[in-house]
Amino acid sequence: MKIDMKQPILQKNDAIAAELRARFAEHHVFVLDLLASPGSGKTSTILATIDALRDEFNIAVIEGDIASNVDAEKIKAQGIAAVQINTGGACHLESAMIKRAVDVLDLERLDLIIVENVGNLVCPTDFDLGENAKVMILSVPEGDDKPLKYPGVFQVAEAVVLNKVDTLPVFNFDREAFEASVRQLNPTAPIFPIAATKGDGVEEWATWLAERVRAI
Repeated sequence: MKIDMKQPILQKNDAIAAELRARFAEHHVFVLDLLASPGSGKTSTILATIDALRDEFNIAVIEGDIASNVDAEKIKAQGIAAVQINTGGACHLESAMIKRAVDVLDLERLDLIIVENVGNLVCPTDFDLGENAKVMILSVPEGDDKPLKYPGVFQVAEAVVLNKVDTLPVFNFDREAFEASVRQLNPTAPIFPIAATKGDGVEEWATWLAERVRAI
């Protein structure tokens, strides 16, 4: 006898995600779900993105972590609304968690919500959060073989951000091999090389995102 617990969980998650998507559409809010492993520079990428877009868009951030509120405090320090979700051990965010976070945000005043998912390259790929796009962040120190080891996250991403490119001279990272692997898994996803803490390449990434936000 086989009991499949995953399907009922995903069905419940998808139902709430559909409600959220309709709610976001009603208020013309673009929701970005950022997927990455710990240490990839998710928060620094978010801060650089905020800096590039805050003059045009009203932005809020939903921070997902197993514990602590360190990242949310960094966002709040920039004058941006941030809601912290602590999963208590869960390796991903779910739509029910997002719904609770959204309830404390003023959607009528927002254009863009950035969701920083829990650092994990497997679990978050299966869970719809009602987002408009999932984007994958990989940092150079993590290695160029990650698309081969974790293909699912690259397949669901509408764009890939390659962070910490300023460290390429230090690490044995084959950029051509990495890009070829991504193209094989996801031919349509643009790849944005950036150094978030220095601002290098952020403008091109932010322009892509801004066009998506304006479109809704």
